[in-house]
Amino acid sequence: MLNKTLLINRIAVSTFFFVNGFLYANWTSRLPELQRFFGINNAQLGSVLFFIALGSIVSMPLAGWLGSKFGSDSIVKVTALLFCVAIPLVAISQNQWTIRLCFFFLGAASGSMDVTMNGQAVLVERLWGKVIFSSFHAVFSIGMAIGAAVGGVFSSFQVPLQSHLVMISTFGLLLCVWASTKLIKDVTTANETVVSKGKTDKLLALKTILPFGFIAFCCMTGEGSMIDWSAIFMNKVVGQSEVLSAWAFGTFGVAMTIGRVFGDYFIVKFGKQKLMMIDALLSIIGLGISLAFVSVWSTFVGFFLIGLGLSTIVPIVFSSAGNLRNISPSAGISMATSIGYTGFFIGPPTIGYLAEAFGLRIGLGFVLFLFVFMAGILVFISKENSVD
Repeated sequence: MLNKTLLINRIAVSTFFFVNGFLYANWTSRLPELQRFFGINNAQLGSVLFFIALGSIVSMPLAGWLGSKFGSDSIVKVTALLFCVAIPLVAISQNQWTIRLCFFFLGAASGSMDVTMNGQAVLVERLWGKVIFSSFHAVFSIGMAIGAAVGGVFSSFQVPLQSHLVMISTFGLLLCVWASTKLIKDVTTANETVVSKGKTDKLLALKTILPFGFIAFCCMTGEGSMIDWSAIFMNKVVGQSEVLSAWAFGTFGVAMTIGRVFGDYFIVKFGKQKLMMIDALLSIIGLGISLAFVSVWSTFVGFFLIGLGLSTIVPIVFSSAGNLRNISPSAGISMATSIGYTGFFIGPPTIGYLAEAFGLRIGLGFVLFLFVFMAGILVFISKENSVD
């Protein structure tokens, strides 16, 4: 019989994943309007988005350390609160330095929340006794898909940005308050972080994680690019309305959701390594279609394939990093996320600069190159060792 307490723990952790995806998708789905509100071009938008990257990169190692010291259950409560507060701040000012400061805060809160909620997910999976890690990321994607849809609805009714973001952040905060009371206590686990065997195990863990960190970097550059630029691609390159642009982003989110809902099944069926290679090929094909054939339907089809392709790579990488011996889940995940999220946050602003200089299609071509590079890494590690 299923343990009722463990089921509640799983629902609570899933709630954090849902809120993270839901809130993030709400504001990114209205990014074209935010860009107009700020009065900035693509390069300037890229510069602003860079501060999300900076905040995240600074905060994630700290979040991993704090999670190891005090337990991910304690730290995720604080980071979730900060993330909910950060969302409405993105539309409070048109002063570029104020904007940058708010985006830095948003990145720090989002990155820290991501590390600690994944640490909780590892603990739940261990207690559950079977592969379920992808299901948490499925809930994140469900949150993103619903968030994109909600953003499209708010946009179609021309609800002011600030009112929209305050309402959805309040909703997210209420969910997190409930979920915070149902988490797994992991202070004991956290205190088992690498201390008994010293620097050797730390270096071994880093060497083990590094190739998968690079895979996460390429994957999350693509994911971040779809989140931040898919609506703008449909709006400015394909030439469609802001409402349809929000739905284009939603297509990517729906595909991510489908891939992650069935991700645990396919991990067991194909193995981690083979599934990641399939994922890489789908991503290459999807983005190639979107860039080669600029139309409404090729964009929808391409974004859908990209979503499927990227759906299970990060769950596989994070699950592996969170289950290393002699290191806490938060510490292991923070090592992987510090590399992976560098791509998630630095990729979109880089594309902004490339888009301003050469056009958005060329900018996203950089992501296509990274997908090909990711496939190359997977071929290399398949010859060196197995990740299954």
